[in-house]
Amino acid sequence: MKLSGVVLAVGFTGLVMAQSGAPVVNVAQAQQGNESVQQRLDRIERLLEARTQGQASMMEQLGRLQREVSELRGISEEQAYQLDQIVQRQRDIYQELDRVSQQVRSGGAVSGAATSGGSGSSAAIDAPSLPVTLSDNVGENEAYDRAVRLVLQDRRYDQAIPEFQAFLSNYPNSSYAGNAHYWLGQLFYAQEEYDQAIPHFQRVVRDFPDSNKRADCILKLGMIAQARGNVSEARRFFEQVRSEYAGSTEAGMAGRQLEQLR
Repeated sequence: MKLSGVVLAVGFTGLVMAQSGAPVVNVAQAQQGNESVQQRLDRIERLLEARTQGQASMMEQLGRLQREVSELRGISEEQAYQLDQIVQRQRDIYQELDRVSQQVRSGGAVSGAATSGGSGSSAAIDAPSLPVTLSDNVGENEAYDRAVRLVLQDRRYDQAIPEFQAFLSNYPNSSYAGNAHYWLGQLFYAQEEYDQAIPHFQRVVRDFPDSNKRADCILKLGMIAQARGNVSEARRFFEQVRSEYAGSTEAGMAGRQLEQLR
């Protein structure tokens, strides 16, 4: 609407200038040339015809601009709707993540969890509650949503693993990359495939220092070491959690694991 107003203002300003200036020049020329009445009428008719054609052309241009503005407004509204849908899907996912995370922290086990050998603790599939920055890439958002949905809604963990792997392959620099590595670490950890879980937990610890799941990744590395009987390495990871994340839930769990090592 602002664009249309500007165009109309400019157009009508031009018309006013043309109307105020053209007759003065023609009258002067008529007086100097002693034009006859018929010549003056012919001149006026030509001026009126030219002005009418100019106005018609201007109105056509204004109509075209207004149609283009309407089309752009429609595209903008459609994109806004799509963005709202993406935000709503992300909000639903994070609400589910928070619910599962609270369930795990309160002592409940998520369906599909496996028991890790040697440590006596549950290898539940925990859920990252960090609200990562949304991507502008619709395909990227949908790919991440699809992988997460396989874990939280469908409980199809075996299928979730290749989905997250494909996601990281297609979007290695995604804002969701840290969470994707964490998910893969958790999925492999739950299956006691420790050799495959370790690199993903290490990746979060090393490359995503601001992740709110970094403490849990260090804790899981300690629990893997404990399950394998590597007491010194397990103690080092548990003490790291307590040192870097004092007062956190993960620090409390690390303390309990340290008591088992004594």
